[in-house]
Amino acid sequence: MRAPNHLSREEIQKSLDELDNKIKTLKGRAHATAADSNHTYHEHIAGLEKKRELIASKLNDSGNDQKKWQDLHNNINNLHNDADNIFK
Repeated sequence: MRAPNHLSREEIQKSLDELDNKIKTLKGRAHATAADSNHTYHEHIAGLEKKRELIASKLNDSGNDQKKWQDLHNNINNLHNDADNIFK
């Protein structure tokens, strides 16, 4: 499984919600089947849960990237303000 790379925060959240619903549906089906026939459901659930973890990690990474850009922007503004204050 792999997680898509270029998703916005909203798209990441939508993907997580969709995966949660799929996992819930598959768990319901796995519990409703005969004892010997549910292995494919469990394998599919495990795969979707792994994909969900990968996508969730991108949500955290996305927030960190945005914070880094905001910090850089703030530092540049502070530097600009400091330079202005030197010449006043």
